[in-house]
Amino acid sequence: MTPLDAILSFPGVKNAIPLLATWGWLLHPACAVLVAFQCLQRRREPTSTLFWILLAAFLPVIGAMMFLLFGIYKLPVKGGHKRAADERLRDHRRAAVEDNRVEMAYWQAARNLHPAEPGDAAGREIHRALSGIVELEEYPLLGGNAILPLIDGDEAYPPMLEAIRQARHHIHLQSFIIHDDDTGRSFFAALAERARAGVTVRILYDRFGCTTAVWRWFFHRYRNVPNLTLVGWTQANPLKRQFVLNLRNHRKLLLVDGAVAFTGGVNLHDENLTRPGAPAIRDFHFQIRGPVVQELQYTFLQDWHFMSGEPPAQFLQPGYFPEQTPAGNALVRVLNGGPSFETEVMSDAFFSAITAARTRLWVITPYFSPLGDLIHALRAAAQRGVDVRLVLPEANNHLYAKLAGRATYEELLASGVRVFERRPPFVHAKAMIVDGSLAIIGTANLDVRSLRLNYETNLAVFDGAFVVVMKDVIEAELAASREILLPAWRNRPFLQQTLENAFNLCTPIL
Repeated sequence: MTPLDAILSFPGVKNAIPLLATWGWLLHPACAVLVAFQCLQRRREPTSTLFWILLAAFLPVIGAMMFLLFGIYKLPVKGGHKRAADERLRDHRRAAVEDNRVEMAYWQAARNLHPAEPGDAAGREIHRALSGIVELEEYPLLGGNAILPLIDGDEAYPPMLEAIRQARHHIHLQSFIIHDDDTGRSFFAALAERARAGVTVRILYDRFGCTTAVWRWFFHRYRNVPNLTLVGWTQANPLKRQFVLNLRNHRKLLLVDGAVAFTGGVNLHDENLTRPGAPAIRDFHFQIRGPVVQELQYTFLQDWHFMSGEPPAQFLQPGYFPEQTPAGNALVRVLNGGPSFETEVMSDAFFSAITAARTRLWVITPYFSPLGDLIHALRAAAQRGVDVRLVLPEANNHLYAKLAGRATYEELLASGVRVFERRPPFVHAKAMIVDGSLAIIGTANLDVRSLRLNYETNLAVFDGAFVVVMKDVIEAELAASREILLPAWRNRPFLQQTLENAFNLCTPIL
């Protein structure tokens, strides 16, 4: 007897099949219509809209379920809850400033002392464009900052751990991925030690990115450590009819005593370290000192307030925003992005930077499946004579992302964009340098997820010396890369082309 015969032998199963078929025929068109109606509520790219409508039409029930879990059309609506919490926190902060409360005097003084504007014309042009994207009052361009690149976990982890061990007042840690491995345990041992010594420790982790650690009860081991509070970021809760899995927090921030910050692409797991027979993932992280640390502090506290519900009065205090002195010459502005119908900060910021480029535009990113306007901007930059170079990983930890990105190579190469694939190990670094004026660094990739779906934090750095440093860093990656040439690329196998185009069509859910 086959398994199907065994199932059909149960009493009532054969009689239930016609009833299920009838309900299925009724449910499928209803689901398809509802998905189409939802997609057409707002104007989006036609390709993305048609993708979801056709998926719901040709995959009965399953297509609608995929839309419910991964569809982007309701994300900005759900993201509105986060924006509302941010606005409430901003109102509290404004009231504190207007009432001259002592806890905000330090932050306000730092902002008044260190506002800045780029000294060169190209930098001022980009600065004006970014000012139209980011509210000036929220995240102004601040001078007096020092930024130190840290390559891979080999360079990033030691100063991060040292900063944690030297903490005296508070530690704020936020990461997309934390593993239950030697790296994760070493960081949490240091955090727990400081918490037991009386330092306030707040840890915000993304529950999706940390799925393995959550399943292994890694965070549960630290729940009873005094002065240490852990909160998992998620906006998916079936009990509250919240099914969307895409609202992920991709930020990586470490802030210690309001004096030093670390951010970039490095998560907390062993693959970021060089081990016997296993080189570290190639990644960029950054140590930051100066007034912009307070803006990163506020970024963390916005997320913390939203997910934990902790009252603002407990953290809008001078200990969290200490008086700042200039630490360097870099002018830095925070660029925070997240789901929104009104503006897409990351996409708009990258677009402004690309269109402003006049001589050089170098980009390194692990995942490349941007929206069409960014593809056109890159092509236009190359066509007007800009040295446009794109560095992507040859070996990718997500095969579908690699194939989707490769589908764009031909049109980029035909326009004069130079495309390089970095040989293994996997490159997880994210950076863009524009002429000699600007470097954009941080957590956002050049893919739909970072540009539209995730909560991300980038830094726009106006500092010629830092741009030179980042140019040297990217040149090292170029030296370990293979350039893709158009004639050879056009002759790649037909099956490969088909797979690339098929996965590129799926970018709405990648």
